[in-house]
Amino acid sequence: MTERTALDAEGGLSRSLGVRELTAGIITITIGGGVFLLPAGVAGSLGGAAWLAYVICAVVFGLIVLCFAEAGSRVSRSGGPYAYVEQAFGPFVGYLGGVLVLLFGTIAHAAVAAGFTQAVNALVPGAGEGVSRIALILAVFGFFTLINLRGVGQAARVVEIGTIAKLVPLVFMATIGLFAVQGANLAWPGMPPLGTLVSASMTLMFAFLGVETALVPSGEVRDSARTVPRSILLGVGIVTLIYLGVQESAQGILGADLANHKDAPLAAAAEKGFGHWAGLLLMVGAAVSMVAHTSGMMLAMPRSVFAMSRDGFLPSALSRISPATHVPTNAILVYAVVVTMLAASGTFMSLVKVANISALLMYLLCCLGVVALRRKNVRLEAKPFTIPGGALVPWLASAAILALLSTVSFDEFKAIGIALVISVALYALRSVRGRATGGATGGGAGRAK
Repeated sequence: MTERTALDAEGGLSRSLGVRELTAGIITITIGGGVFLLPAGVAGSLGGAAWLAYVICAVVFGLIVLCFAEAGSRVSRSGGPYAYVEQAFGPFVGYLGGVLVLLFGTIAHAAVAAGFTQAVNALVPGAGEGVSRIALILAVFGFFTLINLRGVGQAARVVEIGTIAKLVPLVFMATIGLFAVQGANLAWPGMPPLGTLVSASMTLMFAFLGVETALVPSGEVRDSARTVPRSILLGVGIVTLIYLGVQESAQGILGADLANHKDAPLAAAAEKGFGHWAGLLLMVGAAVSMVAHTSGMMLAMPRSVFAMSRDGFLPSALSRISPATHVPTNAILVYAVVVTMLAASGTFMSLVKVANISALLMYLLCCLGVVALRRKNVRLEAKPFTIPGGALVPWLASAAILALLSTVSFDEFKAIGIALVISVALYALRSVRGRATGGATGGGAGRAK
């Protein structure tokens, strides 16, 4: 059974993204603001055992991305995880997956943009507050909206430039920073309580999220069966190595004092280890990283809006593609307005937990979706990537996700629960109207032939 490729709504898209471009997108979206802000919190909870939380996140996320790699080699339509879930389980579950993708992507994007204003304020006191804060957010989103309206190729090049720019200070910290480490600061404090370890890993997971968003423009990827798995494994591998190096360097330089620098932990470590210039480099790097994250998200997230519109879950105007630039212009504009408003109204930490919950729920659907895609033998013309030991991996990934979600309180889950209930009600209303008018009630993406 081969995935249908002649979707009218996607016919005008340009397949311009290869391994290099998609890998850059994965890195730049994954490395947003989390790695610059979360090390202090992890150190405060776990001390010298902080690296354990990174290992847990890397293992869990490794299992998850293997599922993404296989699903992405079988389904190539825009929407990424939304399209995988819809193909595996049908329109209703696919719709819920799309809602979760939109929730996570938009909230995470807004959180990092809010973190950017904090980084700017640390560099130039007052520049990230009040009216100046709103002006900063409007300028950043306005700039990247215009870039994306000009075409996917130009937007992808900007993402690549941003990826290189953000990696410079982090690679410095993860490598050169190790030479300033004091061994006593990395002494093993003993095994932390399991609950504390899992809770810290749940918060830290935000720093690893992003692959699913980078895969949303799947309808613009060349040779998906080859490009998607290679880009995922390469991108996540690079990110994990950088994170471990950064945490150990900062922990080794500052020791217990790392927990006291919640606004700029890496900059504080760099300044103590190498002087003021190094601290400034990391502070500028944090701001650049968050701006680069915005460029990657502005490339990826409007395609979720486009995909849900293509399948009839959002107004059809949002799936119109510009004949001149071959991008979903209306989807880009509407998404830009929504995420700008959310960023202007929230703060980084207030949005992180909600983003994590929605992302993990969507990951759970995708991991289980791999099992269904195999059972249905959904595939492209090329041979799909198969997970090594693949029969067990989706179930292990699902169990790990459920373990992380078990740490979430009812109050923390409430916002996502309300959004899903409203989404189900809207889906039911759409179905009733569809039957009344004799129209279809399911989305178009995900049918196979």
